[in-house]
Amino acid sequence: MLEAAGLYKAYGGVEALRGVDLTIRPGEVVALLGHNGAGKTTFVSIVAGLRRPDAGSVVVSGIDVARRPYDVRQYIGLAPQDLGIYPVVTVRENLVLFGELAGLTGRQLASRIDDLAEALELTELLARSAATLSGGEKRRLHTAIALLHRPPLLLLDEPTTGSDVRTRLNLLEVVRNLAADGSAVCYCTHYLAEVEALGASVAILERGRLIASGLVADLIARHGSASVEMCFEGPAPQISLDGATVVSDSVLRISAPDPTAAAATALAALGTAASRLQSIDIIHPSLESVYLELTGRRFEIEEPEVAEEAMA
Repeated sequence: MLEAAGLYKAYGGVEALRGVDLTIRPGEVVALLGHNGAGKTTFVSIVAGLRRPDAGSVVVSGIDVARRPYDVRQYIGLAPQDLGIYPVVTVRENLVLFGELAGLTGRQLASRIDDLAEALELTELLARSAATLSGGEKRRLHTAIALLHRPPLLLLDEPTTGSDVRTRLNLLEVVRNLAADGSAVCYCTHYLAEVEALGASVAILERGRLIASGLVADLIARHGSASVEMCFEGPAPQISLDGATVVSDSVLRISAPDPTAAAATALAALGTAASRLQSIDIIHPSLESVYLELTGRRFEIEEPEVAEEAMA
């Protein structure tokens, strides 16, 4: 459903994408992971035909996006980070408008609105002006618009930002159902738990490069490792222990098959530096440890990326 090959995009002297290849098949969910500025939003925008790459190609359902951008839009459902709703009309009127733009009419449109409103808890809000919705409610409406026509390719860029736990669970259920019905899904997220809940494959972007991709279990088998991170007040000490590395001014990391035993050994080796120890984190083999191994950084929840937009 999606074949991206050799995508390159730069904004001035900043390379947002550097030769990205990614394929998503019908019924597959691929979680696109990366820190702010990694290139996720640029990638989604190019796939949707909103930006042109400097090099490379995107093919959606056999259609070249650069050559036939209008033809490809019927296959795509896009929920970008920036909200795309009309605040001066009701929730239902927003859904009717975008549903008709996607080619839905009559009973089919009404049925789809009712189904999505129930799934995303919008039913009681249908008669409300969109301007009166909370931030989380607007995000749900924004996402529902992208899902209305059951797109063969769904592009979701941080869809649960600002959402509560219940909303997040409901949205994940809708996405799983769409994938089960054959939709291909590109799901950008900062929440690793969502990747596991979706049963998604993973593609990791780092500074514009795709550095790893595949099933979570396969990535953990290849790259997952256990470690201990010790955070200090002031500079982290150097200790003579296998696998011990100072990874930042205040953080000491020890890679070890048994991180609990390594932590005990490290504590005994700290000497006077133990009085400056602020925290100890045990990291077991997981998707987070894969990200740490490949990038050298913990995968932390951040605000949605805006750097790429500002450069555009």
